[in-house]
Amino acid sequence: MFWWLYYAGEANKPLILWLQGGPGGSSTGFGNFMEIGPKDVNLQPRNTTWLKLANLLFIDNPVGTGFSYVTSQDAYSTSVEQIALDLVQVMKSFLKEVKEFKSIPFYIFSESYGGKMTAAFSKELYKAIKASEIECNFKGFAMGDSWISPLDSVLSWAPYLYSTSLVDILGYQKVNNKALDIKSLLSDGKFKEATNQWSELESIIESETAGVDFYNILRFDSQSNSLHNSKSEIDYLYKRHVGRLNNDLLSNLMNTKVRRMLRIIPENVTWGGQSGNVFKYQSEEFMKPVVSIVDDILKTTPLKVVVYSGQLDLICDTLGKTINIS
Repeated sequence: MFWWLYYAGEANKPLILWLQGGPGGSSTGFGNFMEIGPKDVNLQPRNTTWLKLANLLFIDNPVGTGFSYVTSQDAYSTSVEQIALDLVQVMKSFLKEVKEFKSIPFYIFSESYGGKMTAAFSKELYKAIKASEIECNFKGFAMGDSWISPLDSVLSWAPYLYSTSLVDILGYQKVNNKALDIKSLLSDGKFKEATNQWSELESIIESETAGVDFYNILRFDSQSNSLHNSKSEIDYLYKRHVGRLNNDLLSNLMNTKVRRMLRIIPENVTWGGQSGNVFKYQSEEFMKPVVSIVDDILKTTPLKVVVYSGQLDLICDTLGKTINIS
């Protein structure tokens, strides 16, 4: 697995690991150049970089994401438990190579599906620390717009859209009825079917709202119609939620200037080239909650846990977050 480290320049500053969502979104690409790294996608300095506050570590995760790659189909992760164990192994390798970070306070920050992975990873990392398998000064984690309770999020969409006047009462009923169908599938343990129905629910929302942007309800997505040419529901979901993280400008940067600078990427590996498979292999896992994992961490460990949410995000909306927190 591929990781990227920035030094903050001061010995007492903590280490922050950033985990992107998707699944299949690249931390070293999107999180680094589009969000919190020291340079933006045009390689211009970012005044708001988190590097001013902490050392930054980005890991392309799960395997197959970004510059991380697999050589066989059975190597893809199919559960967050597998993802978590892979990340523990990466951290063991990282701390063995960069020993000075063993004692420095370590925090994990994440976004969207990255929050789900962070919960599972935090559980396994804490277990490994207690078992003396790894030396790490793990202090806590933060989950941003996190996909930790998919059902709570889905059930909140109709009231959220209605309260913001993006749907009328008929639109509310259509969205809510499909959400209840998903609830029924999840109750029956039909997780992949629930993921497919989640895709259909998004299509309903697109139609009823004239293409609202799922990540900022003040905008409308002009590309939404083109997504319906996708081969399957999973392909549609990948293009909508991971494709935006692998946009042309960022992809060009990672596969040209960054690739040449690194000098370690195999010739047959393309940044983001396997991310579609990463998403596909998580389709059975996608709608499963990890609230119980977070609850267990809160009850049995001293780790600090932070949940934060953007008020204009629809996918992991704040209303859904207040439900699963309570």
